[in-house]
Amino acid sequence: MMDRVQRVRLLVLALALLAAFARLAVKIRNCHLGEHAELRRLANERRTVERPLLVGRGRILDRNGHLLALDAMLYHVCADPARLVETHRAETVGAQLARLLALDPATVVGRISQPNRRYVRVERFVKDDEARRIRELNLEHVWFEPVSTRLYPRGATACHVIGFSNAEGVGGAGIEQRFDAYLRGRPGIRISERDGEKNEMYGRRLLEIAGQEGADIELTLHLDLQEIVETALDEALAATGAVGAWAAIEEVRTGEILAMASRPNYDLSAPRLSLDDRLRNRVIGDVFEPGSTFKSAVIAAALDQGIVRPDDVFDCENGTWIYRGKPLRDYHPYGALTVADIIKKSSNIGAAKIALKMGDERLETALRRFGFGRATGIELPGEESGILRPRSVWTVQSPTRIAMGHEVGVTALQVLNAMCAIANDGFLMRPTIVRRVRDAQGRVLLETGPEVLGRPLSAAGARRMAALLERVTQEGGTGARAAVPGYRVAGKTGTAEKIVNGQYSKTLNVASFVGFLPVEQPAIGLIVVLDEPKGARTGGAAAGPVFRAIAQEAVRILGIYPEDSVRVVDPTQENPPSNPPENES
Repeated sequence: MMDRVQRVRLLVLALALLAAFARLAVKIRNCHLGEHAELRRLANERRTVERPLLVGRGRILDRNGHLLALDAMLYHVCADPARLVETHRAETVGAQLARLLALDPATVVGRISQPNRRYVRVERFVKDDEARRIRELNLEHVWFEPVSTRLYPRGATACHVIGFSNAEGVGGAGIEQRFDAYLRGRPGIRISERDGEKNEMYGRRLLEIAGQEGADIELTLHLDLQEIVETALDEALAATGAVGAWAAIEEVRTGEILAMASRPNYDLSAPRLSLDDRLRNRVIGDVFEPGSTFKSAVIAAALDQGIVRPDDVFDCENGTWIYRGKPLRDYHPYGALTVADIIKKSSNIGAAKIALKMGDERLETALRRFGFGRATGIELPGEESGILRPRSVWTVQSPTRIAMGHEVGVTALQVLNAMCAIANDGFLMRPTIVRRVRDAQGRVLLETGPEVLGRPLSAAGARRMAALLERVTQEGGTGARAAVPGYRVAGKTGTAEKIVNGQYSKTLNVASFVGFLPVEQPAIGLIVVLDEPKGARTGGAAAGPVFRAIAQEAVRILGIYPEDSVRVVDPTQENPPSNPPENES
């Protein structure tokens, strides 16, 4: 009887256990095979790891292939403090890392001795050789995170052209900003599974798509010329006490920019530590009244249109002329001057009378054809359009003031480009600073070439004006200090008083010189601008010598040889002709 009861009990227990296991099996089956999309999604999310595959940002190079910006792969040294504490290795590992990374041992040990943390960065941006030495130690619970960083091997050279990229690899100024879409490339992606400890299971990678490396940008800049220009500007600041300086060199026939520099400058590796004023590219971003350099465009147009001839004579009123109730003055008093001498002596009164003879419509049209009042279109962010008001809002005095570079606003690049149009048989080129863009396989994605924006002068008119501008750098001209030994140089000085509190200052001005050489076969144009120079403040005295210093080196580096070495004045003298007349407003 007892045996039967026991058998029944065992049978019931067995059936109960079987039912329980059957129910559990059904639940497991439903969990794995049933319609539980949300549960499966959560499980997959926890098990799947998706990581971007970093690609290098493209390089920036000068016209000769010299590196100006490139990406370098660095590493963050990371550790798992909880495991290091658990295995009693924190002090040993910390001491080893501190020694190899030249860090304070107590600081490193303290950082990796936090039992409640699973991740810390011991050091950021470690170079490859340091990372290699750490790897050789095979330290447990220590690993590396690769990170790409931007390097500028030439320091601050051409900083306003190159620009910078931020910590996220996005361009923030200059070429880095304008061509960011080309430079940054496209990151790849890797999707794989990880184990319960969140480590990637390399054998369970589900998808891997390689990234596309960033493209290289080849600039028109000539690194040697760029360094010469920057050195000359630094020396000019020291010599003149100016608060700022900027300059650019342009290839006459193509519009290619060979050098572009501004002072003050900034450190490309730490742009956020610089003031906004230092980040501005003044060659394209500063709008100023040009003063007498503007006379070049006005008089060139008048000559080309037959309104005046070089030997036409104008009364320059002995230095003061009252026109429509307001006085206009020259720096030095002159009586009768030919058009040729109005340019050479830089007479404000003479230029004003020529502008009046042109008339408002022809004057405005001519200046717009030279590119004033609009951006040049160079491939850099931050370019200003300048100011050239429509003649409908001019006053009766406006033509006389515009002729001498007042009531207008220009950028240095606009003035340089207009001067290069005179040198280039009257053709106005679009300035360019990018030659081509190549992808990582060397395929050309973008290529620039010479682009004509217009033709403000005929060839004959341009050559006639070039000959007159050459006289500016000869003895008795305002730009004698800009003359280059052995070369025929054409150019124009500019000295513009700055507006302070709505009034023209008698002590603060912008001094400039713009010109080209050699006159017989123009190759390069160059502009130099000094902001608030002290002492000798005129364009000829302050900016002229800087122009000469740069031009002398430029012709040597570029292999530009003169066809005619005859000079009227020897500018190598320690003291050029005494008191060369300066007449810019």
